[in-house]
Amino acid sequence: MLRLLSAALFLLVAPSAQAAGTCPATLQHTFPRLQDEAPQNLCQYAGRVVLVVNTASYCGFTPQYKGLEALYERYKGRGLVVLGFPSNDFRQEKASNKEIADFCENTFGVKFPMFGASSVRGDDANPLFKQLAAQSGTAPKWNFYKYLVARNGKVVGQWGSNTTPEDKAFVAEVEKQLQAR
Repeated sequence: MLRLLSAALFLLVAPSAQAAGTCPATLQHTFPRLQDEAPQNLCQYAGRVVLVVNTASYCGFTPQYKGLEALYERYKGRGLVVLGFPSNDFRQEKASNKEIADFCENTFGVKFPMFGASSVRGDDANPLFKQLAAQSGTAPKWNFYKYLVARNGKVVGQWGSNTTPEDKAFVAEVEKQLQAR
């Protein structure tokens, strides 16, 4: 009986232990979801190509939300996820997560995962952006800075705000990463 219970316990514990072992360090973080501040572990995106973007509601680049959503919709079935991180580091974000969530959904129909407002540069940067900056050698220079993370958790490119989600070279790199296994 004890052996049977031990085997059952192993089966219950083993999959989550394996999942933790397959989550790259870049994704081993938990952030509050923008809409309801429920904690979200980024390991749920392990094995996917991840596009991380710092966003803002009052920026000249804010219309890129539309292109980011289109990119997400186009490629999510092939393994792309776009992760949005609102930030007021450049003094262009709304005051509360609720206001940001309402704006994103009602103005641009954003469905890709968005997280609560946080800092993305300097000593106060959230831990994900600290890792992205360390791997790429560059912290966000402005809003809508983009980091592309391969399935293995390594940063394979970063693009400034002027690069739109429709940019041909940018989309080609996304497609290249989606083809890689």
